[in-house]
Amino acid sequence: MTGRLIGVGVGPGDPELITLKAVRALGMADVIAHFAKAGNSSHARAIASAHFPPGAEEVPLLYPVTTEIPHRHEAYRSAIAAFYDASAAALAERLMAGQTVAVLSEGDPLFYGSYMHLHVRLAHRFPTEVIAGVTGMSGCWSTVGAPIAQGEDVLMVLPGTLNEDALALRLAQADAAVIMKVGRNLPKIRRALERAGRLERAIYVERGTMAGCTHSPLAARDDARAPYFAIVLVPGWEGAA
Repeated sequence: MTGRLIGVGVGPGDPELITLKAVRALGMADVIAHFAKAGNSSHARAIASAHFPPGAEEVPLLYPVTTEIPHRHEAYRSAIAAFYDASAAALAERLMAGQTVAVLSEGDPLFYGSYMHLHVRLAHRFPTEVIAGVTGMSGCWSTVGAPIAQGEDVLMVLPGTLNEDALALRLAQADAAVIMKVGRNLPKIRRALERAGRLERAIYVERGTMAGCTHSPLAARDDARAPYFAIVLVPGWEGAA
C-alpha cells in the first residue's frame, strides 16, 4: 500500500494564520519535509512546528543555490532541477513504504511555492492532497489595511524579476498590482512604477504578518536591497462606490 503526499500551506508567517485543516494534516503525518537554504533554518518549520506529532520524521530539503546565480543561468537551472529530482526521489521512497508525507509550504503550496516542483514529480504516482494556505500578498494587504481590488478591477501579480519595460507595461494596464520577488530588483521596480504613473500609490511591506513588520509608501523608501520577505502593493480601489 502506498502512502499519501500532502502539500501543506502554512500561511504567510503569523503562526495563528495556519488553517485548522493544515493542523489536522500535520497531526497525521509520518514524515514532514520543509525547504530551507543550506545553513539556514526553515521559515515554514518555524511557523508550523508546534503542530508536529511526536515521533514524526523531519526531512530538511536544502536548496543548493538561491540568489547566488541568476535564475535564468543554465548553471542555476541545472542545479535546482537536480535538487528537486533528488528531493522527490527521497520522498518517493517514504511514500512507497506507505508513509504519509507532509511537505510544508509558506503561503499557499500552488502559488510561487517550491512544493509545486515536487507536486509535478509525484502527484501522478501517489495519492495527493493540497491544503490551501493564506498567501503572503493577502497577509500583507490585510496587515496594511489596504483594500486592493473590487468590482471590475483587474489585479496583476508580477515577479520583480521581469525586465523594466515589461513591468512598466503591465503596471500601466492593471488597476491593482502585487509585485513579488523584490530583493535586489527594488530600484527597477521603482522606475517601472514611476513610468506607469503608479509610484504614488505603491506601498512597500516588509515581513508582513510577522514580528518586526514594517510598511511605508514606496516613494519614501531608499533603494537598498529588500529582504526576502518584502512585497510591493499597488491598491486599485480608491474608495466606496
